[in-house]
Amino acid sequence: AALGLCAIVFIVGLIQGGDVLEMFITAVALAVAAVPEALPAVATIALALGASRLVKTNTLVRKLPAVETLGSVIYICTDKTGTLTLNRMTVEHIATGDAKPAQLVHSAEAGNGAEWLGRALSLSNDVAGQKGDLVGDPTEIAFYVAAAKAGYDRTALDAELPRSTELPFDSDRKLMTTVHALPHGGYVSFTKGAAEAIVERSVDAMDTSGEQVPVDATASAALVESWSAEGLRVLAFGMRYLDELPTDDGFDALERDLTLIGYTGLVDPPREEARAAVTECKTAGIIPVMITGDHPATALSIAKRLGIADHREQMITGAELDALSLEAFEGRVEGIRVYARVAPEQKLKIVQALQDRGEYVAMTGDGVNDAPALARADIGVAMGITGTDVAKEAADMVLLDDNFASIVSSVREGRRIFDNIRKFIKYTMTSNSGEIWTILLAPLLGMPIPLLPIHILWINLVTDGLPGLALASEPHEKNIMSRPPRAPKESI
Repeated sequence: AALGLCAIVFIVGLIQGGDVLEMFITAVALAVAAVPEALPAVATIALALGASRLVKTNTLVRKLPAVETLGSVIYICTDKTGTLTLNRMTVEHIATGDAKPAQLVHSAEAGNGAEWLGRALSLSNDVAGQKGDLVGDPTEIAFYVAAAKAGYDRTALDAELPRSTELPFDSDRKLMTTVHALPHGGYVSFTKGAAEAIVERSVDAMDTSGEQVPVDATASAALVESWSAEGLRVLAFGMRYLDELPTDDGFDALERDLTLIGYTGLVDPPREEARAAVTECKTAGIIPVMITGDHPATALSIAKRLGIADHREQMITGAELDALSLEAFEGRVEGIRVYARVAPEQKLKIVQALQDRGEYVAMTGDGVNDAPALARADIGVAMGITGTDVAKEAADMVLLDDNFASIVSSVREGRRIFDNIRKFIKYTMTSNSGEIWTILLAPLLGMPIPLLPIHILWINLVTDGLPGLALASEPHEKNIMSRPPRAPKESI
């Protein structure tokens, strides 16, 4: 537009009989006046300053344009564990295989159900370190601590039942299995995972007396539902005796025909700042959505406590999500606030459905399987503490403290940066328009050129540079989180 205006002035001047050199200088002067040459510098500095401020709120920006894009976010799809909650697991309830509440006991009877559950809690994990300085998955640390408090010493048990092999946790199976050699020959395997996954693979249970009893699926479901409604994460343990280790092809058999030895209910308290952050999101027109692999009742209980969801109709499970085509899911996606028992791979379907509805989506993730969803989301947010390198590479931002409240702070900063860039553009267009009219009208009125290019450059240097930087560092407006997100395609 500026160059077109310059061409018009140059041609009109020549038609009116003006000198070619003089009209060329006039056109150049007009171009210098019209083009906001400080804009790229001010915009880049505003983004860079914003990125440096975000680091102070535990958000590391990997891709600079993401800082401004945050102001357009409509949906924040966030993991539950560690992001909305503290990720400090504690074993709150324990029940034996017959679904009756119990305490871990030390018994000389090798067949005692509570005894085997205590051993499983202590051995079926990869926790390292000493008491007070434990390293590992928070869930496994909770099991380790509960077993240690009941007198199950990991070092002694490792010597008695050394680990022979293992099947690592898998989000499809929702299980992990370790195999240990028995003192007098043979092996025992411990399998832990989602309660329903253990129950459906079990052929019998073991009560506190060590007696084998059939698995009561109704009692198990009632126990899981009851504990989950309290906001507890429920995991179950199964075991199996083996005469010999299976071959590579037969490892799946380790997780069949299990004896159900017990259940654990773990509490993971919500972050105190998470509820306030969720409230601020809603005020700002942003919709928080919780995604978790936990039991639906657990997920809904935490979501209600944080103010994310109000009723069951706002929740969908991974199995229900799989049963829907992308088109059918798109019809429901804007009403869903909680996703339970969801596999990481399903996050991509959630992002696609929201984007197809024209929504602007921020998605959090930490695992390798989260990478496609992080890359597809408008803003991919990786976890700095629990996140894998693959997730961080795919993301636009990294949360150094894995805290949902940090995402909301980032959105506020993104809105502030866009506001400040827009303020500078309004300011520079206003000042430049004065120069444009001065230079444009002078030749049309038969007057000499009032300003040469060098004059205009000096004026722009003084009026655009430092004031522009001042506008780039303006504090945010008081109502910045009280207005809806700006439309991504909205004109500047």
